[in-house]
Amino acid sequence: MRRTYLTQAFTLLKQNRLFSMLYIAGTGLAIAMTVVVAVVYYVKLAPIYPERNRDNTLYLTYVSFKSEQEAMTYQSALSYRALQEWIYPLKNVVEVSARFGNATDYYVQPADRSGDFRPVQKLVDPAFFRIYELQFLEGHPFTEADLASGIHTAVISDDIACRLFGTTEGVVGRSFSMDYVNYRVCGVVRGASFLTGQSYAQIYVPYSVGLNYKEPSTSSFPYCGRFNVTFLVKDNAQAEALRTEIRDLVRRVNAQYKGQWQMELWEQPTSHTLSVFKDYPADTSFSSWKVAGHLILMLLVLLIVPSLNLSGLIASRMESRLSEMGVRKAFGASRSILLSQVMWENFFLTLVGGLLGLLVAWSMLYVGREWIFMLFDSWPMDIAEGANLYVSGEMLFAPVVFIVAFVLCLILNLLSALWPAWTSLRKPIVYSLYEKR
Repeated sequence: MRRTYLTQAFTLLKQNRLFSMLYIAGTGLAIAMTVVVAVVYYVKLAPIYPERNRDNTLYLTYVSFKSEQEAMTYQSALSYRALQEWIYPLKNVVEVSARFGNATDYYVQPADRSGDFRPVQKLVDPAFFRIYELQFLEGHPFTEADLASGIHTAVISDDIACRLFGTTEGVVGRSFSMDYVNYRVCGVVRGASFLTGQSYAQIYVPYSVGLNYKEPSTSSFPYCGRFNVTFLVKDNAQAEALRTEIRDLVRRVNAQYKGQWQMELWEQPTSHTLSVFKDYPADTSFSSWKVAGHLILMLLVLLIVPSLNLSGLIASRMESRLSEMGVRKAFGASRSILLSQVMWENFFLTLVGGLLGLLVAWSMLYVGREWIFMLFDSWPMDIAEGANLYVSGEMLFAPVVFIVAFVLCLILNLLSALWPAWTSLRKPIVYSLYEKR
Protein backbone atom coordinates (compact mmCIF):
# COMPACT_ATOMS: atom_id res chain seq x y z
CA MET A 1 0.00 0.00 0.00
CA ARG A 2 2.71 2.47 0.97
CA ARG A 3 4.64 1.63 -2.17
CA THR A 4 1.53 2.45 -4.19
CA TYR A 5 1.17 5.77 -2.38
CA LEU A 6 4.81 6.68 -3.06
CA THR A 7 4.48 5.70 -6.72
CA GLN A 8 1.43 7.90 -7.04
CA ALA A 9 3.23 10.71 -5.23
CA PHE A 10 6.07 10.49 -7.75
CA THR A 11 3.55 10.63 -10.59
CA LEU A 12 1.85 13.68 -9.09
CA LEU A 13 5.27 15.32 -8.65
CA LYS A 14 5.83 15.10 -12.41
CA GLN A 15 2.29 16.20 -13.24
CA ASN A 16 2.22 19.24 -10.94
CA ARG A 17 5.75 20.50 -11.33
CA LEU A 18 5.15 24.08 -10.19
CA PHE A 19 3.41 22.98 -6.98
CA SER A 20 6.08 20.33 -6.36
CA MET A 21 8.93 22.79 -6.90
CA LEU A 22 7.40 25.37 -4.55
CA TYR A 23 6.65 22.76 -1.90
CA ILE A 24 10.11 21.19 -2.06
CA ALA A 25 11.85 24.59 -2.07
CA GLY A 26 9.82 25.81 0.92
CA THR A 27 10.46 22.62 2.85
CA GLY A 28 14.14 22.61 1.94
CA LEU A 29 14.65 26.21 3.05
CA ALA A 30 12.95 25.62 6.42
CA ILE A 31 14.92 22.47 7.12
CA ALA A 32 18.18 24.03 5.91
CA MET A 33 17.85 26.94 8.34
CA THR A 34 16.94 24.62 11.23
CA VAL A 35 19.77 22.18 10.48
CA VAL A 36 22.25 25.08 10.34
CA VAL A 37 21.20 26.12 13.85
CA ALA A 38 21.34 22.49 15.03
CA VAL A 39 24.84 21.92 13.64
CA VAL A 40 26.15 25.21 15.07
CA TYR A 41 25.04 24.23 18.57
CA TYR A 42 26.13 20.61 18.03
CA VAL A 43 29.67 21.80 17.31
CA LYS A 44 29.57 24.00 20.41
CA LEU A 45 28.14 21.37 22.77
CA ALA A 46 28.75 17.82 21.53
CA PRO A 47 31.80 15.72 22.40
CA ILE A 48 33.92 16.11 19.25
CA TYR A 49 37.65 15.82 18.61
CA PRO A 50 39.60 16.68 20.66
CA GLU A 51 37.08 17.93 23.23
CA ARG A 52 35.47 14.55 23.82
CA ASN A 53 35.19 15.12 27.58
CA ARG A 54 32.95 18.18 27.37
CA ASP A 55 30.24 16.58 29.51
CA ASN A 56 32.72 16.26 32.37
CA THR A 57 34.69 19.47 31.86
CA LEU A 58 34.39 22.54 34.09
CA TYR A 59 35.98 25.98 33.78
CA LEU A 60 37.16 28.62 36.23
CA THR A 61 38.08 31.71 34.24
CA TYR A 62 37.52 34.85 36.32
CA VAL A 63 37.67 35.87 39.93
CA SER A 64 36.68 39.13 41.64
CA PHE A 65 38.59 40.68 44.55
CA LYS A 66 36.99 43.55 46.42
CA SER A 67 39.17 45.60 48.74
CA GLU A 68 37.35 46.89 51.80
CA GLN A 69 40.21 49.24 52.69
CA GLU A 70 40.86 50.81 49.28
CA ALA A 71 37.23 50.67 48.09
CA MET A 72 38.17 49.03 44.80
CA THR A 73 37.28 45.86 42.90
CA TYR A 74 39.64 43.93 40.65
CA GLN A 75 38.57 41.18 38.25
CA SER A 76 40.99 38.89 36.49
CA ALA A 77 42.08 35.29 36.18
CA LEU A 78 44.06 33.52 38.91
CA SER A 79 47.75 33.93 39.71
CA TYR A 80 50.43 31.26 39.94
CA ARG A 81 50.28 31.54 43.73
CA ALA A 82 46.53 30.85 43.65
CA LEU A 83 47.18 27.75 41.56
CA GLN A 84 49.70 26.39 44.03
CA GLU A 85 47.77 27.23 47.20
CA TRP A 86 44.15 26.75 46.12
CA ILE A 87 43.66 24.94 42.83
CA TYR A 88 46.21 22.13 42.54
CA PRO A 89 45.44 20.79 46.06
CA LEU A 90 41.73 20.27 45.25
CA LYS A 91 40.65 16.66 45.77
CA ASN A 92 37.34 16.21 43.92
CA VAL A 93 38.87 16.19 40.43
CA VAL A 94 40.33 13.73 37.97
CA GLU A 95 42.60 16.30 36.31
CA VAL A 96 43.36 20.01 36.77
CA SER A 97 44.95 22.02 33.98
CA ALA A 98 46.03 25.66 33.95
CA ARG A 99 46.48 27.82 30.85
CA PHE A 100 48.52 31.00 30.99
CA GLY A 101 47.16 34.12 29.32
CA ASN A 102 46.33 34.55 25.67
CA ALA A 103 49.51 33.85 23.75
CA THR A 104 48.98 36.10 20.71
CA ASP A 105 52.28 37.94 20.50
CA TYR A 106 54.57 35.09 19.51
CA TYR A 107 56.04 34.89 16.01
CA VAL A 108 57.73 31.93 14.34
CA GLN A 109 60.80 32.42 12.17
CA PRO A 110 60.80 29.65 9.50
CA ALA A 111 64.15 28.18 8.53
CA ASP A 112 63.45 28.88 4.84
CA ARG A 113 63.11 32.61 5.64
CA SER A 114 59.70 32.75 3.97
CA GLY A 115 58.58 35.35 6.49
CA ASP A 116 57.64 35.43 10.13
CA PHE A 117 54.11 34.34 10.98
CA ARG A 118 52.02 34.32 14.12
CA PRO A 119 50.67 30.88 15.09
CA VAL A 120 47.80 30.12 17.43
CA GLN A 121 49.57 29.13 20.62
CA LYS A 122 48.60 27.92 24.09
CA LEU A 123 50.79 27.94 27.19
CA VAL A 124 49.59 24.92 29.16
CA ASP A 125 50.68 22.14 31.49
CA PRO A 126 50.93 18.36 30.85
CA ALA A 127 47.45 17.76 32.32
CA PHE A 128 46.01 19.65 29.33
CA PHE A 129 46.76 16.64 27.11
CA ARG A 130 44.98 14.30 29.52
CA ILE A 131 41.81 16.41 29.42
CA TYR A 132 41.81 17.05 25.67
CA GLU A 133 42.39 13.86 23.69
CA LEU A 134 44.70 15.15 20.99
CA GLN A 135 45.91 12.36 18.75
CA PHE A 136 49.70 12.16 18.70
CA LEU A 137 51.05 11.25 15.28
CA GLU A 138 54.56 11.24 16.67
CA GLY A 139 56.22 11.82 20.02
CA HIS A 140 54.48 12.64 23.31
CA PRO A 141 53.44 15.62 25.47
CA PHE A 142 56.02 17.56 27.44
CA THR A 143 56.48 16.35 31.01
CA GLU A 144 56.06 17.78 34.51
CA ALA A 145 59.87 18.04 34.66
CA ASP A 146 59.83 20.15 31.47
CA LEU A 147 57.21 22.40 33.03
CA ALA A 148 59.09 22.77 36.33
CA SER A 149 62.40 23.58 34.65
CA GLY A 150 60.95 25.92 32.00
CA ILE A 151 62.50 23.98 29.10
CA HIS A 152 61.68 25.39 25.67
CA THR A 153 59.92 22.38 24.21
CA ALA A 154 56.75 22.24 22.13
CA VAL A 155 53.97 20.06 20.84
CA ILE A 156 52.98 21.20 17.35
CA SER A 157 50.07 20.40 15.03
CA ASP A 158 50.52 18.54 11.76
CA ASP A 159 49.82 21.66 9.65
CA ILE A 160 52.58 23.60 11.45
CA ALA A 161 54.93 20.61 11.09
CA CYS A 162 54.35 20.61 7.34
CA ARG A 163 54.85 24.35 7.14
CA LEU A 164 58.10 24.32 9.15
CA PHE A 165 59.64 21.00 8.12
CA GLY A 166 57.70 19.90 5.04
CA THR A 167 56.60 16.65 6.73
CA THR A 168 54.96 15.23 9.85
CA GLU A 169 57.43 12.33 10.12
CA GLY A 170 60.78 12.48 11.83
CA VAL A 171 59.99 15.88 13.30
CA VAL A 172 60.43 14.99 16.99
CA GLY A 173 63.79 16.24 18.23
CA ARG A 174 64.08 18.94 15.59
CA SER A 175 64.02 22.62 16.52
CA PHE A 176 62.36 25.78 15.28
CA SER A 177 62.68 29.43 16.22
CA MET A 178 59.89 31.34 17.92
CA ASP A 179 60.59 34.92 18.98
CA TYR A 180 64.21 34.07 18.20
CA VAL A 181 64.30 31.34 20.85
CA ASN A 182 64.86 27.74 19.80
CA TYR A 183 62.11 25.26 20.75
CA ARG A 184 62.59 21.50 20.52
CA VAL A 185 59.63 19.52 19.15
CA CYS A 186 58.57 16.73 21.50
CA GLY A 187 55.34 15.74 19.75
CA VAL A 188 53.17 16.20 16.68
CA VAL A 189 49.37 16.03 16.98
CA ARG A 190 46.55 15.80 14.48
CA GLY A 191 45.33 19.33 14.19
CA ALA A 192 41.91 20.26 15.50
CA SER A 193 39.54 22.92 14.21
CA PHE A 194 39.52 26.53 15.38
CA LEU A 195 35.86 25.90 16.21
CA THR A 196 36.96 23.84 19.23
CA GLY A 197 38.27 26.96 20.90
CA GLN A 198 39.01 25.56 24.35
CA SER A 199 41.66 23.19 23.00
CA TYR A 200 42.67 24.55 19.60
CA ALA A 201 46.22 25.69 19.01
CA GLN A 202 48.97 25.11 16.50
CA ILE A 203 51.76 25.18 19.08
CA TYR A 204 51.54 24.07 22.72
CA VAL A 205 54.36 25.00 25.08
CA PRO A 206 54.83 24.79 28.89
CA TYR A 207 53.37 27.85 30.60
CA SER A 208 56.64 28.18 32.50
CA VAL A 209 58.23 29.71 29.38
CA GLY A 210 55.79 32.64 29.66
CA LEU A 211 57.21 35.98 30.72
CA ASN A 212 56.67 36.70 34.43
CA TYR A 213 54.21 33.82 34.73
CA LYS A 214 54.72 33.68 38.51
CA GLU A 215 54.02 37.36 39.03
CA PRO A 216 50.51 38.60 40.00
CA SER A 217 48.68 41.11 37.83
CA THR A 218 48.65 43.67 40.62
CA SER A 219 50.46 44.05 43.90
CA SER A 220 47.20 44.89 45.68
CA PHE A 221 45.82 41.37 45.13
CA PRO A 222 48.51 38.66 45.03
CA TYR A 223 46.03 36.06 43.80
CA CYS A 224 45.15 37.94 40.60
CA GLY A 225 46.96 36.68 37.53
CA ARG A 226 46.53 35.31 34.03
CA PHE A 227 45.74 31.62 34.56
CA ASN A 228 42.48 30.04 33.44
CA VAL A 229 41.70 26.66 34.98
CA THR A 230 40.04 23.60 33.45
CA PHE A 231 38.78 20.70 35.57
CA LEU A 232 37.99 17.16 34.48
CA VAL A 233 35.60 15.21 36.72
CA LYS A 234 34.19 11.69 36.59
CA ASP A 235 30.50 12.54 36.66
CA ASN A 236 27.92 15.06 37.82
CA ALA A 237 28.24 13.89 41.42
CA GLN A 238 31.95 14.70 41.49
CA ALA A 239 31.26 18.01 39.73
CA GLU A 240 28.88 19.00 42.50
CA ALA A 241 31.38 17.83 45.11
CA LEU A 242 34.03 20.02 43.46
CA ARG A 243 31.72 23.05 43.55
CA THR A 244 31.04 22.41 47.22
CA GLU A 245 34.79 22.13 47.89
CA ILE A 246 35.45 25.41 46.07
CA ARG A 247 32.63 27.19 47.92
CA ASP A 248 34.20 26.03 51.16
CA LEU A 249 37.58 27.30 49.91
CA VAL A 250 36.09 30.74 49.17
CA ARG A 251 34.50 30.85 52.61
CA ARG A 252 37.81 30.03 54.33
CA VAL A 253 39.81 32.51 52.25
CA ASN A 254 37.33 35.32 52.88
CA ALA A 255 37.42 34.57 56.60
CA GLN A 256 41.22 34.62 56.54
CA TYR A 257 41.44 37.98 54.76
CA LYS A 258 38.41 39.60 56.34
CA GLY A 259 38.93 43.35 56.65
CA GLN A 260 41.42 43.37 53.75
CA TRP A 261 39.59 41.99 50.73
CA GLN A 262 36.88 39.51 49.77
CA MET A 263 36.85 37.02 46.89
CA GLU A 264 33.91 36.16 44.63
CA LEU A 265 33.79 33.25 42.16
CA TRP A 266 30.05 33.52 41.44
CA GLU A 267 28.85 30.00 40.46
CA GLN A 268 32.14 28.74 39.08
CA PRO A 269 33.45 26.31 38.06
CA THR A 270 31.09 26.44 35.09
CA SER A 271 30.06 23.43 33.04
CA HIS A 272 30.88 23.41 29.34
CA THR A 273 27.21 23.70 28.36
CA LEU A 274 26.66 26.69 30.61
CA SER A 275 29.85 28.36 29.36
CA VAL A 276 28.45 28.28 25.79
CA PHE A 277 25.33 30.24 26.71
CA LYS A 278 26.61 32.40 29.56
CA ASP A 279 28.61 35.37 28.29
CA TYR A 280 30.70 35.84 31.44
CA PRO A 281 30.70 34.31 34.95
CA ALA A 282 29.54 37.53 36.67
CA ASP A 283 26.34 37.70 34.59
CA THR A 284 23.78 37.59 37.40
CA SER A 285 20.89 38.16 34.99
CA PHE A 286 21.53 34.89 33.19
CA SER A 287 18.64 32.41 33.23
CA SER A 288 18.64 28.93 31.74
CA TRP A 289 14.89 29.25 31.22
CA LYS A 290 15.37 32.37 29.11
CA VAL A 291 17.90 30.57 26.95
CA ALA A 292 15.59 27.58 26.56
CA GLY A 293 12.68 29.87 25.70
CA HIS A 294 14.79 31.71 23.12
CA LEU A 295 15.79 28.43 21.43
CA ILE A 296 12.21 27.11 21.45
CA LEU A 297 10.92 30.37 19.97
CA MET A 298 13.58 30.21 17.26
CA LEU A 299 12.59 26.62 16.43
CA LEU A 300 8.89 27.52 16.30
CA VAL A 301 9.53 30.43 13.94
CA LEU A 302 11.67 28.24 11.68
CA LEU A 303 8.96 25.55 11.56
CA ILE A 304 5.56 27.19 11.94
CA VAL A 305 5.98 30.06 9.47
CA PRO A 306 7.00 27.73 6.59
CA SER A 307 4.33 25.20 7.58
CA LEU A 308 1.63 27.89 7.27
CA ASN A 309 2.80 28.72 3.75
CA LEU A 310 2.98 25.05 2.81
CA SER A 311 -0.44 24.47 4.35
CA GLY A 312 -1.89 27.08 2.00
CA LEU A 313 -0.33 25.32 -0.98
CA ILE A 314 -1.74 21.97 0.10
CA ALA A 315 -5.20 23.43 0.72
CA SER A 316 -5.22 24.81 -2.84
CA ARG A 317 -4.08 21.47 -4.19
CA MET A 318 -6.71 19.57 -2.22
CA GLU A 319 -9.43 21.81 -3.71
CA SER A 320 -8.29 20.78 -7.18
CA ARG A 321 -8.44 17.10 -6.17
CA LEU A 322 -11.91 17.14 -4.59
CA SER A 323 -13.53 15.38 -7.54
CA GLU A 324 -10.89 12.65 -7.42
CA MET A 325 -11.50 12.15 -3.70
CA GLY A 326 -15.27 12.15 -4.30
CA VAL A 327 -14.99 9.37 -6.86
CA ARG A 328 -12.84 7.27 -4.53
CA LYS A 329 -15.30 7.82 -1.68
CA ALA A 330 -18.14 6.74 -3.95
CA PHE A 331 -16.33 3.47 -4.61
CA GLY A 332 -15.92 2.76 -0.91
CA ALA A 333 -12.63 4.35 0.11
CA SER A 334 -12.73 5.42 3.74
CA ARG A 335 -11.66 8.82 4.98
CA SER A 336 -8.73 7.31 6.90
CA ILE A 337 -7.40 5.59 3.77
CA LEU A 338 -7.60 8.78 1.74
CA LEU A 339 -6.01 10.77 4.55
CA SER A 340 -3.20 8.23 4.79
CA GLN A 341 -2.62 8.52 1.04
CA VAL A 342 -2.45 12.33 1.17
CA MET A 343 -0.08 12.25 4.14
CA TRP A 344 2.25 9.78 2.43
CA GLU A 345 2.24 11.81 -0.77
CA ASN A 346 3.17 14.96 1.14
CA PHE A 347 5.72 13.09 3.21
CA PHE A 348 7.43 12.05 -0.02
CA LEU A 349 7.66 15.69 -1.11
CA THR A 350 8.75 16.73 2.37
CA LEU A 351 11.45 14.07 2.36
CA VAL A 352 12.77 15.29 -1.00
CA GLY A 353 12.75 18.84 0.39
CA GLY A 354 14.51 17.58 3.52
CA LEU A 355 17.31 16.03 1.49
CA LEU A 356 17.63 19.26 -0.48
CA GLY A 357 17.67 21.18 2.80
CA LEU A 358 20.48 19.02 4.15
CA LEU A 359 22.59 19.67 1.05
CA VAL A 360 21.92 23.41 1.27
CA ALA A 361 22.72 23.44 5.00
CA TRP A 362 26.00 21.57 4.55
CA SER A 363 26.99 23.90 1.71
CA MET A 364 26.18 26.99 3.78
CA LEU A 365 28.10 25.67 6.80
CA TYR A 366 31.18 24.88 4.73
CA VAL A 367 31.23 28.04 2.64
CA GLY A 368 30.26 30.38 5.49
CA ARG A 369 32.15 28.63 8.28
CA GLU A 370 34.10 31.79 9.11
CA TRP A 371 30.96 33.59 10.28
CA ILE A 372 28.06 31.14 10.62
CA PHE A 373 29.51 29.37 13.65
CA MET A 374 29.95 32.73 15.42
CA LEU A 375 26.46 33.92 14.46
CA PHE A 376 24.89 33.34 17.89
CA ASP A 377 27.86 34.49 19.96
CA SER A 378 27.57 37.72 21.93
CA TRP A 379 31.34 38.16 21.64
CA PRO A 380 32.50 36.46 18.42
CA MET A 381 36.05 35.15 18.38
CA ASP A 382 38.62 36.82 16.18
CA ILE A 383 39.90 34.26 13.72
CA ALA A 384 43.67 34.25 13.83
CA GLU A 385 45.55 34.50 10.56
CA GLY A 386 46.48 31.01 9.38
CA ALA A 387 44.11 29.29 11.84
CA ASN A 388 42.75 25.96 10.64
CA LEU A 389 39.01 26.61 10.61
CA TYR A 390 37.75 23.43 9.00
CA VAL A 391 34.40 21.69 9.37
CA SER A 392 35.02 17.98 9.78
CA GLY A 393 32.76 15.10 8.79
CA GLU A 394 32.28 14.41 12.48
CA MET A 395 30.63 17.82 12.77
CA LEU A 396 28.49 17.73 9.62
CA PHE A 397 27.50 14.07 9.36
CA ALA A 398 26.76 13.33 12.99
CA PRO A 399 23.83 10.91 13.51
CA VAL A 400 22.00 13.54 15.53
CA VAL A 401 21.94 15.82 12.47
CA PHE A 402 20.19 13.15 10.39
CA ILE A 403 17.75 12.47 13.24
CA VAL A 404 16.97 16.17 13.53
CA ALA A 405 16.40 16.43 9.78
CA PHE A 406 14.11 13.37 9.72
CA VAL A 407 12.08 14.55 12.72
CA LEU A 408 11.73 17.97 11.12
CA CYS A 409 10.40 16.30 7.96
CA LEU A 410 7.76 14.51 10.04
CA ILE A 411 6.81 17.67 11.95
CA LEU A 412 6.58 19.79 8.81
CA ASN A 413 4.50 17.09 7.11
CA LEU A 414 2.06 16.96 10.02
CA LEU A 415 1.86 20.74 10.48
CA SER A 416 1.40 21.56 6.81
CA ALA A 417 -0.66 18.64 5.46
CA LEU A 418 -2.87 17.25 8.21
CA TRP A 419 -5.32 20.11 8.70
CA PRO A 420 -6.03 21.03 5.02
CA ALA A 421 -6.27 17.33 4.07
CA TRP A 422 -8.63 16.55 6.95
CA THR A 423 -10.80 19.60 6.18
CA SER A 424 -11.13 18.68 2.50
CA LEU A 425 -11.90 15.03 3.16
CA ARG A 426 -14.73 15.93 5.55
CA LYS A 427 -16.77 17.46 2.72
CA PRO A 428 -19.75 15.38 1.48
CA ILE A 429 -19.33 13.06 -1.51
CA VAL A 430 -21.90 14.99 -3.57
CA TYR A 431 -20.06 18.30 -2.99
CA SER A 432 -16.76 16.69 -3.99
CA LEU A 433 -18.19 15.09 -7.15
CA TYR A 434 -19.83 18.30 -8.36
CA GLU A 435 -16.97 20.65 -7.38
CA LYS A 436 -15.73 21.05 -10.98
CA ARG A 437 -19.03 21.03 -12.81
